[in-house]
Amino acid sequence: MNNHRKGFLLTTVGGLALSFDVPLVRLGQGEMWSIIAFRSITTFAVGLALWIALRFFGRARPALVSGKAGLLAGLCYGLSTVTFLSAVFHTATANVVFIVAFTPMFAALLGWILLKERPSPATLITMLVMVVGVALIVSGGLASGHLIGDLLAALTALALACAITIGHATRIEMGLVPLLATIFPAAVGFTFMSSGGFQIEAPLWVIFDGAVMIPLAFWCLATGPKYLTGPEVGMFYLLETILAPVWVWIVFREVPSLETLAGGAILVLALVGYSIVQMQRMDKIRTLAVPKGL
Repeated sequence: MNNHRKGFLLTTVGGLALSFDVPLVRLGQGEMWSIIAFRSITTFAVGLALWIALRFFGRARPALVSGKAGLLAGLCYGLSTVTFLSAVFHTATANVVFIVAFTPMFAALLGWILLKERPSPATLITMLVMVVGVALIVSGGLASGHLIGDLLAALTALALACAITIGHATRIEMGLVPLLATIFPAAVGFTFMSSGGFQIEAPLWVIFDGAVMIPLAFWCLATGPKYLTGPEVGMFYLLETILAPVWVWIVFREVPSLETLAGGAILVLALVGYSIVQMQRMDKIRTLAVPKGL
């Protein structure tokens, strides 16, 4: 298997695994803070076990905390977990995943403001188009009383963009940071959880999500960039955006509103178009970099 096929396989598996996150959380049928605490502590346990295994048996010996930058990025990842799972309980699944798809545009905006990395014209155009899509989804949430959930989803996208910007600025290895950072939402969940303990009717679904699907998704999607370009990897993140509402519709018969479908279609088409443009740009750069006669 060549590197491109290997990257294609890894990112496909990662995107598919991530698309089952929301359905599995909802199948747990639990109280919000109980779900946040239980899912997070499960993922943290797997991340910690993976870190120990790498320290003792792997060639690379990753640090538990990658300095102040790793800690700050971890706080951003932890916040994104709290806001994401809270959004799942306060608005429709389609609203959540479509709005969170705005993450790369937030990252481009933060890179422009903080790192002085001016976005390309294609990025700016995509950003403006996606703002229209998000506004359309939020307008539907305002009409249906789901505005808080939509805002929580937008905050999730911003928190993830902050973590990505920190990683890009420092170039520090942060492959395990999203997994280990789940200790923060776990602490928040335990703090606000009722005195009666965990209130989850079907905890096995949440355990399967936190112990298997989330670590698998994060590892595959974090490894994909070794073999594929950034825009190509970004295309596979869209699998969650597209498939999560489908799984929820099949299992829970939750039908997205017309505003959500229209806004989501705008977001997905904008991201697909942007990724295609970026891949063509990367191919052109590689072609120009190859010496003539080779």
